[in-house]
Amino acid sequence: MREGSLEAPTRHPIAWRDEDFYDEAKLDAEMRRVLDICHGCRRCFNLCDSFPRLFDLVDESKTGELDSVDSKDFKPIVEACTLCDMCFLTKCPYVPPHSFNLDFPHLMLRYRAVEAKKNGVPFVDAQLAKTDRNGLLASFAPAIANAASKVGSPLRPLLEKATGLHRDAELPKYTGQSFVLQAHANAPTVNEAAPGFGRKAVIYATCFGNFNEPEMGMAARAVLAKNGVQTQVVHPGCCGMPLLEQGDIPAVAASADQVAKELNKWVDQGWDVIALVPSCALMLKFEWPLIVPENAGVAKLAKATFDLSEYIVDISRKEGVAPGMQPVEGGVSIHIACHSRAQNFGQKGAEMLKLIPEIDLNVIERCSGHGGSWGYKKENFDVALKVGKPVARNVAQAGKGWMASECPLAGLHIHQGVDKLGNGATPRLVSHPIQLIARAYGLEG
Repeated sequence: MREGSLEAPTRHPIAWRDEDFYDEAKLDAEMRRVLDICHGCRRCFNLCDSFPRLFDLVDESKTGELDSVDSKDFKPIVEACTLCDMCFLTKCPYVPPHSFNLDFPHLMLRYRAVEAKKNGVPFVDAQLAKTDRNGLLASFAPAIANAASKVGSPLRPLLEKATGLHRDAELPKYTGQSFVLQAHANAPTVNEAAPGFGRKAVIYATCFGNFNEPEMGMAARAVLAKNGVQTQVVHPGCCGMPLLEQGDIPAVAASADQVAKELNKWVDQGWDVIALVPSCALMLKFEWPLIVPENAGVAKLAKATFDLSEYIVDISRKEGVAPGMQPVEGGVSIHIACHSRAQNFGQKGAEMLKLIPEIDLNVIERCSGHGGSWGYKKENFDVALKVGKPVARNVAQAGKGWMASECPLAGLHIHQGVDKLGNGATPRLVSHPIQLIARAYGLEG
């Protein structure tokens, strides 16, 4: 094995059903083995806050080495990991097939799984992870839910106390009519003259697309129809990413089995599957097959699943996109989200936007600092803004009229960071770059 592991990284299935996986002594030994390697390497110093916490912990210890660090002090390192996978995919020279066999994110996941099995998931965190239920409840009175959760609302301090969500964090808004309902009521006409005519794709709405930002999904469906793609919209349930963040792997496995069974009904009829949000595409394509490697349905679904930007680029490369796009005024800053990068297919969001004539594009490939629900928490919000400040500064200095991230939560966080800089006009935010493609086609105002 050559130093630096120049071979393509591979990942092992997650052995969450094995008794040894939950053995605390064996977990501690593996934590010490891996953290000692990380401390000696330090290539990940500029990624998430896990690594600065580790390095400070070691440097301030009695011996300056991991042997004098107490195991109870590992927890803040684990808590700072957002499972973005960037250390595994872009920085670490010791990932499999290297003999060191280092997978930092999945080790952090194991630590959380051990804690979840031993102590259970904290009540508030468990409730926040029920995204489908929360979205459905909020949809009955979205105006009230949105007013209560708005930054500056007199209810935000109470919400912070009850849920641990920082009072100054911009939270996603809820809709009164889900994407699934809107899609069933408004089917776009498929352009039979488009080069891509004949494709069929079922859109996996995702929790966010369904209950928070159906405009993103409707824009996607309109663009796909313009390009000759017949679509249907379904949402059999959450992909389980919020549960994965908490280490509740059995619940993720159950979600994988349920959703895969429903989506494979379409796959069996020759339909492609498109996930609106990169985190959800990552779950379907990569995480689920590692959690339930024996599940043939999950493996079949993984092969049929596309990220939304990936699918549009695939049309452009294989058939060509439909004509008719016009320039988008003002230019665009596009943030390549970590869970887009983790799919290992390149900068598909930027490639898609380059289909727009005369596009003035600023591409940013760096952590937004958000990290899913992590960045909303009271104890993390300030750190999240700090980590994301270089991205916010880049957007502000670029001075474009628009900004987008393929991860809508990252986009919201970056937009707030730009606004806090106070360096001038904050660009107009769209939840996904697909909305700018729709705008270029004249399909969205």
